[in-house]
Amino acid sequence: MGEFLDVYKERRSAAKFLPDVQITEKELDEIFNLVKLAPSAFNLQHVHYVVINDTEGKQKMYEASGKQYKVLTSSAVIVVLGDTKAHEHTAEIYEGMFNLGILSKQEYDQTVSSTIQFYHDRGEGFQKEEAIRNASLSAMALMLIAKEKGWDTCPMIGFDPVQVATELHVPDTYVPVMMMTIGKEDTNSQRPRGYRKPVAEFVSYHSFQSK
Repeated sequence: MGEFLDVYKERRSAAKFLPDVQITEKELDEIFNLVKLAPSAFNLQHVHYVVINDTEGKQKMYEASGKQYKVLTSSAVIVVLGDTKAHEHTAEIYEGMFNLGILSKQEYDQTVSSTIQFYHDRGEGFQKEEAIRNASLSAMALMLIAKEKGWDTCPMIGFDPVQVATELHVPDTYVPVMMMTIGKEDTNSQRPRGYRKPVAEFVSYHSFQSK
C-alpha cells in the first residue's frame, strides 16, 4: 500500500519534457493493459485512446493545442475520447459472460435491454456526460499507471476539439475529453506543487456546507 501512495504523491502534471525520449508501443500497450481495469458504468468501457507518437502527428496536435511546447517535446500525445453510444454495444460486452454460463439467457437479455433503456431514457445530454465521466476515470488510471512505470504525464483541456477530431478522423459519436502528453519530465525548472485546499474546505459531512 505504501508503494501506491508514493506513486500517487509523486505524480505531477509535467509542464516540460526531456526531448527525444521515445516510448515504444510495447510499453504503451503494457500501460493500456492495466488501464482497461479502470471502473466504468455497466462495464461499458466508454473510453477510446488515440496515440500520436510521430513527428508530423505531434506537430498537428501542437497546432491544435494552441502551440503548447510540451506537446512537441513529449514522447507521445494521447487523445482521450469518450463514446457517447457505448450503451449500444452492451450485448457485445456481456456476451462473454453469457457464453461462459455466468449469465443465463434471461439474465443476459434483461441486462442488455435494461442497460440500453437506461441510456435511452436519459437522452443525449446524459450520454455525453457519461462518455466524459467514464473516460476521465480511465484517464486518471492511465496517469497513475504511467507514473508507476516511470513515465510522466500532463492532462490538457487547452486544445481545439473540432480540429483534433478532424485531424484524427474521430467519428461524431465520440467526444474529445482531454489531450494528454506523456514522456520523461524535465525537472530542472519544476515548480513546487500548487496550493491544495485543507480537507475541511472541500469535504462536508451529512449535508453540503460552504467554506
